[in-house]
Amino acid sequence: MLSYELASSIVAAAHREAQARGWKVAVAVVDADGYLTASGRMDSTFALASQIAEAKACGTAVWHEDGGQLATLNAERPGFFQAVSSLARLPLVPAAGSALIRRDGDVLGAAGASGAGSENDQALIEVAIATALSGP
Repeated sequence: MLSYELASSIVAAAHREAQARGWKVAVAVVDADGYLTASGRMDSTFALASQIAEAKACGTAVWHEDGGQLATLNAERPGFFQAVSSLARLPLVPAAGSALIRRDGDVLGAAGASGAGSENDQALIEVAIATALSGP
């Protein structure tokens, strides 16, 4: 189960890393069912970044694929992807910038980031998850 403590530590780790790199981002962490557990938007991050981060995380949680893999799926089977996206509680964003949160092989949830460009968002969220999982 994804705890609020772990979810919040992922958000905090992502914000520390983004600040160190001079990026402004929003981060969202969802549970394994795609429901929001924690989120945060850095000052001066563009207005829709929070919703995009959550939509990236939600897609990753329900598909068990990171955002880059979802982008590939959307490109290969757009009709199917859009049909599934319409069943989710919010539109899914098929772009890099999200990753699964796993512990001992179990999927706890997913995290997404938006604001630094998809590839940077992906690197950021992977570092944040690893940092939070290795913490005390």
